[in-house]
Amino acid sequence: MNLRHVIKQLGLLLMVLSTLLALIGGGALVRAMFMDVDAETPAAIGLWLSAGIGVIIGASMWLGSRSSSQYVGRREALLLVALSWFLGAALASLPFLIWAHTNEGIAEDHPFLNPVDCYFEAMSGLTTTGATVLSDIQSLPASLLFWRALTHWLGGLGIVVLFVAVLPSVGAGAKKLFRVEAPGPSPEGLRPNVRETARLLLVFYLGISAAAVFAFRATGTMTWFESICHTFSMVSTGGLGTEDASIGHFNSVAVDMIAIVFMLLAGVNFALFYLLMQGKGLSVWRDTEMRLYFTLKILVITIVTIDLIVMPRPIITTAGIEHASNFWQSLRHSSFTTVALHTGTGFCSADYDQWPIVSKSLLVGLMFIGGCAGSTAGGVKVIRMWIAMKVMIAQIEIAFRPQVVRAIKIGGQTVSEEMKLSAVAYVLAFPIIIVFGAAAIGIFEHTPADGGRCDFLTALSASLSTVSNVGPGLAAVGATENYGWFTSGAKCVMSILMALGRLELFAILVLFNTHFWRGD
Repeated sequence: MNLRHVIKQLGLLLMVLSTLLALIGGGALVRAMFMDVDAETPAAIGLWLSAGIGVIIGASMWLGSRSSSQYVGRREALLLVALSWFLGAALASLPFLIWAHTNEGIAEDHPFLNPVDCYFEAMSGLTTTGATVLSDIQSLPASLLFWRALTHWLGGLGIVVLFVAVLPSVGAGAKKLFRVEAPGPSPEGLRPNVRETARLLLVFYLGISAAAVFAFRATGTMTWFESICHTFSMVSTGGLGTEDASIGHFNSVAVDMIAIVFMLLAGVNFALFYLLMQGKGLSVWRDTEMRLYFTLKILVITIVTIDLIVMPRPIITTAGIEHASNFWQSLRHSSFTTVALHTGTGFCSADYDQWPIVSKSLLVGLMFIGGCAGSTAGGVKVIRMWIAMKVMIAQIEIAFRPQVVRAIKIGGQTVSEEMKLSAVAYVLAFPIIIVFGAAAIGIFEHTPADGGRCDFLTALSASLSTVSNVGPGLAAVGATENYGWFTSGAKCVMSILMALGRLELFAILVLFNTHFWRGD
């Protein structure tokens, strides 16, 4: 294995992230000096010290390996992608930690005094999970809120895809690297040149981001700062906001509707936007996964709306405002919550944990399924679920008609045996990881009878939410709760679960295979 080249690329990645930290630190210093925002001074110190540490480590890694071979095989690509997230999260967490320890007015029990909490928050940002340890989000300086949101934006399309898009030194291994990082069961490039593909995806990403910023600002409800931060979270299907009450803080129908539109777009395969630009709208409409994606949403929104209408209590927003469960309010909150959880964005406008069991069951199901392949959404992905269901139906028929062998087709194309096996394996592995994750969380937590908050539903929900990169879950990690009360051990487990979900399980699990390291 060409470990020297992996180390070289990781060093370069750390230097790129350090540059961003330094730029944001400069903005914080300007606010502190010329706008008399005293809270930005320790934030600027944290950002610049983090940038300095990142540059020193990154430059050392790069210089020490600069003469390495340019070869990037599949093993190197897998290792580079996995380590990019873990090392990237470590650097991204430093501004939070340094800020907390240089801020004299900080509370003694603030989560960011704990390195594990800082790492959890950074991993949640880069994996676009949106889970937070904070109970007083708006108390953070604006520069740290911006960095927190930017980690979402960077992680949305993938640090490594952006890496391939702008840095030529990856060389011939770019195709392998892109295929490993890009989400979905068949991450093919839109064009033969993978670097051109990554750049094209970046253009789409920038375009959607710019449109969302101006749309939010046009409502008059959000400031430019709030518009940018929420856009970074939304187009990446992340969920970290600037207020404790999430989107519910604004209590605006216009904001809700804009968020729904852009969350829907972020959950669609980005390749379809390319086809649309090429005038192939009919091909987009015929895409099986996209049609299933929207059908699922319409079906669940309909059922949840009816469920809320007949609910004998009002709808309570995350800001504590009561809305009558009439048709329009039920439709508004069911639509927003369904889209947010299905795409893995995790924004919340209402406390869905207070909703009837039917609604909560459907929402949990959507969290598991997730959005489309090739999008920034999390979960198993719609196309994998559809392939697995078709395989199951075929096996049922074989049970009573073994002589009949039917080819499984999706969108008129026959699904290969390799694709069927891959989809079924992933759909099987996902719940296994969730169950083991819940058990691991439970090991580090006390039971409610012993004075803890982590019951079975909370542990299972936290595991599902972190693996699916959603953020909020049910019970003690519901729409109005946070993850700050978990023990450090449980947060370490969930940080790993977030990375597993973002990198589609096998890109990390393969590192535990001895054959991977032996090269045989």
